[in-house]
Amino acid sequence: MTTCLSIPKIWNASEDYNKLFKLWEQISNSPFDEDFELDFRNCKFLGHNGVAFLGGLAHFIQHRGGRVNFLWHTIAPSIKMNLAQNGFLYYFGESQEPWDGNSVTYRSDRHHDKSEIMAYLLEKWLGKGWLNISKPLQNEIAGQVSEIYGNAFEHSDSEIGVFSCGQCYPNRNYLELSVIDFGIGIPTKVRTLPTNSHFSSKDALMWALESGNTTVMGVPRGLGLNLLKEFVNYNQGTLKIFSNDSYVKIADNDVTYSKQTINFSGTFINITLKCDEAYYCLASEDLDASSIRF
Repeated sequence: MTTCLSIPKIWNASEDYNKLFKLWEQISNSPFDEDFELDFRNCKFLGHNGVAFLGGLAHFIQHRGGRVNFLWHTIAPSIKMNLAQNGFLYYFGESQEPWDGNSVTYRSDRHHDKSEIMAYLLEKWLGKGWLNISKPLQNEIAGQVSEIYGNAFEHSDSEIGVFSCGQCYPNRNYLELSVIDFGIGIPTKVRTLPTNSHFSSKDALMWALESGNTTVMGVPRGLGLNLLKEFVNYNQGTLKIFSNDSYVKIADNDVTYSKQTINFSGTFINITLKCDEAYYCLASEDLDASSIRF
Protein backbone atom coordinates (compact mmCIF):
# COMPACT_ATOMS: atom_id res chain seq x y z
CA MET A 1 0.00 0.00 0.00
CA THR A 2 1.21 3.52 -0.81
CA THR A 3 0.06 6.63 1.07
CA CYS A 4 0.44 10.11 -0.39
CA LEU A 5 1.60 12.81 2.01
CA SER A 6 0.80 16.38 1.03
CA ILE A 7 3.70 18.60 2.10
CA PRO A 8 2.43 21.98 3.33
CA LYS A 9 4.07 25.37 3.32
CA ILE A 10 6.75 25.38 6.03
CA TRP A 11 8.29 28.46 7.57
CA ASN A 12 9.47 29.12 11.15
CA ALA A 13 6.34 29.69 13.24
CA SER A 14 5.21 27.22 15.89
CA GLU A 15 2.32 26.06 13.71
CA ASP A 16 4.78 25.18 10.94
CA TYR A 17 6.66 22.85 13.28
CA ASN A 18 3.34 21.27 14.27
CA LYS A 19 2.59 20.64 10.59
CA LEU A 20 5.82 18.65 10.40
CA PHE A 21 5.00 16.75 13.58
CA LYS A 22 1.59 15.84 12.12
CA LEU A 23 3.36 14.25 9.14
CA TRP A 24 5.53 12.27 11.54
CA GLU A 25 2.44 11.25 13.55
CA GLN A 26 0.66 10.04 10.40
CA ILE A 27 3.64 7.89 9.48
CA SER A 28 4.04 6.60 13.05
CA ASN A 29 0.39 5.50 13.12
CA SER A 30 0.62 3.70 9.77
CA PRO A 31 1.48 0.02 9.37
CA PHE A 32 5.13 -0.96 9.13
CA ASP A 33 6.35 -1.55 5.55
CA GLU A 34 3.96 1.11 4.22
CA ASP A 35 5.29 3.14 1.28
CA PHE A 36 4.84 6.91 1.01
CA GLU A 37 4.78 9.46 -1.78
CA LEU A 38 5.66 13.07 -0.92
CA ASP A 39 3.59 15.52 -2.94
CA PHE A 40 4.64 19.20 -2.93
CA ARG A 41 1.72 20.76 -4.85
CA ASN A 42 0.51 22.60 -1.72
CA CYS A 43 4.00 23.63 -0.61
CA LYS A 44 4.51 27.29 -1.53
CA PHE A 45 7.61 27.70 0.64
CA LEU A 46 9.91 25.16 2.27
CA GLY A 47 12.23 26.50 4.92
CA HIS A 48 15.49 24.89 6.00
CA ASN A 49 13.68 23.38 9.02
CA GLY A 50 11.29 21.56 6.69
CA VAL A 51 14.18 20.35 4.55
CA ALA A 52 16.00 18.83 7.53
CA PHE A 53 12.82 17.27 8.89
CA LEU A 54 11.73 15.76 5.56
CA GLY A 55 15.17 14.20 5.17
CA GLY A 56 14.76 12.62 8.59
CA LEU A 57 11.22 11.49 7.77
CA ALA A 58 12.49 9.70 4.65
CA HIS A 59 14.97 7.74 6.79
CA PHE A 60 12.24 7.12 9.38
CA ILE A 61 9.99 5.57 6.72
CA GLN A 62 12.82 3.43 5.38
CA HIS A 63 13.73 2.30 8.90
CA ARG A 64 10.13 1.06 9.28
CA GLY A 65 10.54 -1.01 6.12
CA GLY A 66 8.78 1.34 3.70
CA ARG A 67 9.89 3.14 0.58
CA VAL A 68 9.83 6.86 -0.15
CA ASN A 69 9.03 8.44 -3.48
CA PHE A 70 9.64 12.19 -3.77
CA LEU A 71 7.34 13.54 -6.48
CA TRP A 72 9.94 15.97 -7.75
CA HIS A 73 7.71 17.15 -10.62
CA THR A 74 5.26 18.63 -8.09
CA ILE A 75 7.85 20.97 -6.54
CA ALA A 76 7.77 24.69 -7.40
CA PRO A 77 10.88 25.73 -9.39
CA SER A 78 12.12 28.12 -6.67
CA ILE A 79 11.89 25.41 -4.00
CA LYS A 80 13.52 22.84 -6.25
CA MET A 81 16.37 25.26 -6.96
CA ASN A 82 17.00 25.64 -3.22
CA LEU A 83 16.85 21.87 -2.70
CA ALA A 84 19.46 21.55 -5.42
CA GLN A 85 21.67 24.23 -3.86
CA ASN A 86 21.62 22.75 -0.34
CA GLY A 87 22.33 19.23 -1.60
CA PHE A 88 18.98 17.66 -0.68
CA LEU A 89 18.23 16.60 -4.27
CA TYR A 90 21.70 15.18 -4.75
CA TYR A 91 21.53 13.27 -1.46
CA PHE A 92 18.29 11.61 -2.54
CA GLY A 93 19.55 10.50 -5.93
CA GLU A 94 19.16 13.44 -8.30
CA SER A 95 22.10 14.37 -10.52
CA GLN A 96 22.35 18.07 -9.61
CA GLU A 97 25.32 18.63 -7.27
CA PRO A 98 25.06 21.35 -4.58
CA TRP A 99 26.81 24.70 -4.84
CA ASP A 100 27.71 27.61 -2.57
CA GLY A 101 24.91 30.08 -2.00
CA ASN A 102 22.75 31.10 0.94
CA SER A 103 22.20 27.53 2.13
CA VAL A 104 23.81 25.63 4.98
CA THR A 105 24.14 22.20 3.35
CA TYR A 106 21.65 19.44 4.18
CA ARG A 107 23.41 16.83 6.28
CA SER A 108 22.57 13.33 7.48
CA ASP A 109 24.77 11.79 10.17
CA ARG A 110 24.34 8.10 10.92
CA HIS A 111 27.29 8.04 13.34
CA HIS A 112 28.91 10.59 15.64
CA ASP A 113 32.03 12.04 14.03
CA LYS A 114 32.78 15.17 16.05
CA SER A 115 35.58 16.42 13.77
CA GLU A 116 33.34 16.23 10.67
CA ILE A 117 30.45 17.90 12.46
CA MET A 118 32.71 20.69 13.73
CA ALA A 119 34.02 21.24 10.21
CA TYR A 120 30.45 21.45 8.93
CA LEU A 121 29.43 23.99 11.59
CA LEU A 122 32.51 26.14 11.05
CA GLU A 123 32.74 25.98 7.27
CA LYS A 124 29.08 25.81 6.25
CA TRP A 125 27.35 27.76 9.04
CA LEU A 126 29.42 30.23 11.07
CA GLY A 127 32.41 30.70 8.79
CA LYS A 128 30.80 31.97 5.60
CA GLY A 129 30.85 35.66 6.54
CA TRP A 130 27.16 36.05 7.35
CA LEU A 131 28.00 36.96 10.97
CA ASN A 132 30.70 39.33 12.25
CA ILE A 133 32.19 36.89 14.70
CA SER A 134 35.78 36.14 15.69
CA LYS A 135 37.37 32.77 14.96
CA PRO A 136 37.81 31.85 18.65
CA LEU A 137 34.14 32.60 19.36
CA GLN A 138 33.13 30.62 16.26
CA ASN A 139 35.01 27.64 17.67
CA GLU A 140 33.35 27.96 21.07
CA ILE A 141 29.81 28.24 19.68
CA ALA A 142 30.36 25.47 17.13
CA GLY A 143 31.68 23.32 19.99
CA GLN A 144 28.48 23.86 21.97
CA VAL A 145 26.27 23.11 18.96
CA SER A 146 28.30 19.98 18.25
CA GLU A 147 27.23 18.90 21.75
CA ILE A 148 23.65 18.86 20.42
CA TYR A 149 24.77 16.18 17.97
CA GLY A 150 26.68 14.36 20.69
CA ASN A 151 23.64 14.36 22.96
CA ALA A 152 21.47 13.08 20.13
CA PHE A 153 23.75 10.11 19.57
CA GLU A 154 24.51 9.33 23.23
CA HIS A 155 21.21 10.23 24.91
CA SER A 156 18.34 10.03 22.42
CA ASP A 157 18.64 6.38 21.38
CA SER A 158 17.95 7.41 17.79
CA GLU A 159 18.40 4.50 15.41
CA ILE A 160 18.48 6.57 12.23
CA GLY A 161 20.90 9.37 13.11
CA VAL A 162 20.79 13.16 13.14
CA PHE A 163 19.65 15.51 10.37
CA SER A 164 20.51 19.16 9.85
CA CYS A 165 20.13 22.00 7.40
CA GLY A 166 20.32 25.77 7.53
CA GLN A 167 19.84 28.91 5.51
CA CYS A 168 20.84 32.55 5.45
CA TYR A 169 17.77 34.67 4.68
CA PRO A 170 19.24 37.98 3.46
CA ASN A 171 15.88 39.75 3.19
CA ARG A 172 15.24 39.06 6.86
CA ASN A 173 18.89 39.33 7.99
CA TYR A 174 18.77 35.98 9.77
CA LEU A 175 20.97 32.90 9.75
CA GLU A 176 19.18 29.67 10.71
CA LEU A 177 20.22 26.12 11.58
CA SER A 178 18.05 23.12 12.44
CA VAL A 179 19.29 19.90 14.08
CA ILE A 180 16.84 16.99 14.47
CA ASP A 181 16.85 13.46 15.81
CA PHE A 182 14.05 10.89 15.87
CA GLY A 183 14.98 9.28 19.18
CA ILE A 184 13.03 9.09 22.44
CA GLY A 185 13.15 12.80 23.27
CA ILE A 186 14.81 14.81 26.03
CA PRO A 187 12.03 14.57 28.68
CA THR A 188 11.71 10.80 28.23
CA LYS A 189 15.47 10.34 28.57
CA VAL A 190 15.75 12.66 31.58
CA ARG A 191 13.02 10.68 33.36
CA THR A 192 15.04 7.46 33.03
CA LEU A 193 17.05 8.67 36.04
CA PRO A 194 15.23 7.51 39.20
CA THR A 195 15.65 10.94 40.81
CA ASN A 196 13.89 12.54 37.83
CA SER A 197 11.12 10.00 37.25
CA HIS A 198 8.45 12.37 38.61
CA PHE A 199 9.47 15.29 36.34
CA SER A 200 6.96 16.89 34.02
CA SER A 201 8.18 17.49 30.47
CA LYS A 202 8.80 21.14 31.36
CA ASP A 203 10.80 20.18 34.45
CA ALA A 204 12.81 17.70 32.38
CA LEU A 205 13.71 20.32 29.76
CA MET A 206 14.64 22.82 32.47
CA TRP A 207 16.87 20.17 34.07
CA ALA A 208 18.52 19.33 30.73
CA LEU A 209 19.31 22.99 30.05
CA GLU A 210 21.24 23.30 33.31
CA SER A 211 24.98 23.06 32.69
CA GLY A 212 26.52 19.77 33.78
CA ASN A 213 23.33 17.72 34.06
CA THR A 214 23.56 14.47 32.12
CA THR A 215 21.76 11.15 31.80
CA VAL A 216 25.00 9.30 30.97
CA MET A 217 27.08 8.43 34.02
CA GLY A 218 30.68 9.55 33.76
CA VAL A 219 29.96 12.00 30.91
CA PRO A 220 30.15 15.56 32.29
CA ARG A 221 27.87 17.03 29.63
CA GLY A 222 24.26 18.12 29.61
CA LEU A 223 22.37 20.05 26.97
CA GLY A 224 23.54 23.15 28.85
CA LEU A 225 24.50 25.39 25.91
CA ASN A 226 25.29 28.33 28.22
CA LEU A 227 27.46 30.27 25.76
CA LEU A 228 25.03 29.64 22.90
CA LYS A 229 22.10 30.86 25.01
CA GLU A 230 24.05 33.97 26.02
CA PHE A 231 25.06 34.67 22.42
CA VAL A 232 21.50 34.20 21.15
CA ASN A 233 20.21 36.73 23.68
CA TYR A 234 22.87 39.36 22.95
CA ASN A 235 22.40 38.83 19.23
CA GLN A 236 18.60 39.19 19.52
CA GLY A 237 18.24 35.73 18.03
CA THR A 238 16.11 32.76 19.09
CA LEU A 239 16.73 29.21 20.26
CA LYS A 240 13.78 26.82 19.95
CA ILE A 241 13.68 23.27 21.30
CA PHE A 242 10.78 20.89 20.61
CA SER A 243 10.93 17.53 22.35
CA ASN A 244 8.13 15.11 23.23
CA ASP A 245 5.11 17.23 24.22
CA SER A 246 7.10 20.30 25.28
CA TYR A 247 8.54 23.37 23.61
CA VAL A 248 11.05 25.86 24.99
CA LYS A 249 11.90 29.19 23.41
CA ILE A 250 14.91 31.24 24.46
CA ALA A 251 14.79 34.84 23.21
CA ASP A 252 14.86 38.41 24.52
CA ASN A 253 16.63 37.31 27.72
CA ASP A 254 13.66 35.14 28.57
CA VAL A 255 12.88 31.42 28.60
CA THR A 256 9.30 30.34 27.89
CA TYR A 257 7.85 26.84 28.01
CA SER A 258 4.65 25.55 26.44
CA LYS A 259 2.92 22.22 25.97
CA GLN A 260 2.58 20.73 22.48
CA THR A 261 -0.53 19.05 21.13
CA ILE A 262 1.55 16.35 19.42
CA ASN A 263 3.99 14.23 21.41
CA PHE A 264 6.92 14.14 18.97
CA SER A 265 9.18 11.29 20.00
CA GLY A 266 12.42 13.06 19.19
CA THR A 267 14.12 16.44 19.48
CA PHE A 268 14.00 19.37 17.07
CA ILE A 269 16.37 22.29 17.75
CA ASN A 270 16.39 25.48 15.70
CA ILE A 271 18.89 28.32 16.11
CA THR A 272 18.14 31.77 14.68
CA LEU A 273 20.95 34.35 14.64
CA LYS A 274 20.61 37.95 13.53
CA CYS A 275 23.04 39.10 10.83
CA ASP A 276 23.69 42.55 12.29
CA GLU A 277 26.59 44.99 12.14
CA ALA A 278 27.96 44.19 15.60
CA TYR A 279 31.26 42.32 16.00
CA TYR A 280 31.26 39.47 18.50
CA CYS A 281 34.30 37.99 20.21
CA LEU A 282 35.47 36.28 23.41
CA ALA A 283 36.25 38.41 26.44
CA SER A 284 39.82 37.09 26.38
CA GLU A 285 40.53 38.48 22.92
CA ASP A 286 42.54 41.71 22.64
CA LEU A 287 40.26 43.53 20.21
CA ASP A 288 38.54 46.88 19.83
CA ALA A 289 36.52 47.94 22.88
CA SER A 290 33.40 48.33 20.73
CA SER A 291 33.22 44.57 20.22
CA ILE A 292 30.56 42.57 22.06
CA ARG A 293 32.45 40.16 24.29
CA PHE A 294 31.52 36.80 25.79
